[in-house]
Amino acid sequence: MRKVIVNLVAVVLCILCLATLSFAQELVWEDIGRGNLNLKTVLIDQDNSKIIYIGTDNSGVFKSVDTGENWRNILSVRGENRAVNYLLFDFRDRNSLYAATGNGLFFSSDQGKNWKRIFKGKNYFENECATLVVLPSAIYLGTKGGLFVSKDKGRSWSKEAGKLGNSEILAIAYNPKEPNSIYVACVDGVFKTKDGAQSWERIFLAHPVENGDDKDEANEDRDEEERNSNIRYISIDSNNLNYLYLATSRGVYKSQDRGKTWELLSDYGLLDREVKFLLISPKSVLYAITKAGVFRYEQERWHELSLGLVAQDISSLYLDRQGRLYAACDKGLFRSKEFYSNNSKDNTISLYFKDEPEINKVQEAAIHYAEVEPGKIIRWRKQAARRAWLPQVSMGLDRNTTDLWHWEGGSTTKADDDILRKGHDSVEWDVRLTWDLSQLIYSDDQTNIDVRSKLMVQLRDDILDEVTKLYFERIRVKMEINNLTIEDSKKRCEKELKLQELTASLDALTGSYFSSHLPD
Repeated sequence: MRKVIVNLVAVVLCILCLATLSFAQELVWEDIGRGNLNLKTVLIDQDNSKIIYIGTDNSGVFKSVDTGENWRNILSVRGENRAVNYLLFDFRDRNSLYAATGNGLFFSSDQGKNWKRIFKGKNYFENECATLVVLPSAIYLGTKGGLFVSKDKGRSWSKEAGKLGNSEILAIAYNPKEPNSIYVACVDGVFKTKDGAQSWERIFLAHPVENGDDKDEANEDRDEEERNSNIRYISIDSNNLNYLYLATSRGVYKSQDRGKTWELLSDYGLLDREVKFLLISPKSVLYAITKAGVFRYEQERWHELSLGLVAQDISSLYLDRQGRLYAACDKGLFRSKEFYSNNSKDNTISLYFKDEPEINKVQEAAIHYAEVEPGKIIRWRKQAARRAWLPQVSMGLDRNTTDLWHWEGGSTTKADDDILRKGHDSVEWDVRLTWDLSQLIYSDDQTNIDVRSKLMVQLRDDILDEVTKLYFERIRVKMEINNLTIEDSKKRCEKELKLQELTASLDALTGSYFSSHLPD
């Protein structure tokens, strides 16, 4: 019965793999940047998706009103650091546009026609603006030198006290439904306020340790470059105020209680655990950017979407109301169109299973290698039942020394008469056989077997689950490699390395059965 269930699970997973085949296929991207390179950020007018703004690493802000057919430079940043790190609309007025740059914060009230700088830091670090949020009550600006707040639309600014005033700010998240609840991600951790920045509470450590101690204080005197923070970005689900997502060098953490507790999401399918950007769609779909590309999280695994994206460094993502992704990259601005589908026989999923060992055979090999076969428990039960028919054997041995020495008498003529002689040992022994027939009805061994059976079932299920995931993950990686172009040599190397890693993992679980059944 259990074997039937295992096979059924394998079939269901295969069907799911077919259903999600589009994710394994190439997502078509079109370059609409028209030669504008080294992009840092992108912003789409949700009321008119033809209007697009991009921020570059050294050339300022560009605007297109015809979906990228033509671009016009609307802001040139002067100074040593001319990067445009972040673009943002005022959600109450689409004509109001903010540009966080390496040389201060700029504001335009007429869709970029005219600009004025409304913030300039006192030093290089404060001058580099990375992110901001605009609320009815205040503007929160994150810089490399701390968090600044303006309550008069940018005319005056105050620097936050404590860690937030001296830490590099990485991202700020909030939900318009609760404008007083703000989450700030910086190199010292994630901070939360529920009272409009009157007080802050740290809800995630930048340097978590196993014993829960905050050793961050010991790093206060160290240079910023030496403080290896694992935090990269934070985002909030607009459909659920309790859900927070945190991008770190270890993967993506999720909180379902507004930051009180965190859990690390699965990294299946994620080629690089260091996630540097997150995007959550209006339908609560999670997207992430790593050095390896763009990924979408679904059904506890990551699906790569950037196989057809010719770019080495992807900085940010944006999603328009039509569900199209925009990726700001070093090679320009790319927009997704649709999943490419090739219905030829050479690309059917059956070809990817052709040279692979059957999933049920791989599962059986893993079970055999771990010695967790169901028949093992059955044998134990039968042997325990037969044990009652076998007697307990005991033996006894006794040595009688009473007559060991005796007088030899009865004759007066024989030699050696009337002397003390040594006789033979007197040894007594016995054998006893006993049966406990109550063991035929109930045996303590059966209870012990029940406990071991439960543990064995749990271990077997864990092994089958791991083997099944690795098996279909390997199939998917093969499909992704097949869909790569010749120019994607770096991604091809990463995928092939991932393929070897999955093969090694399956070998470790099956005692090298998997690779031994692959074609040479």
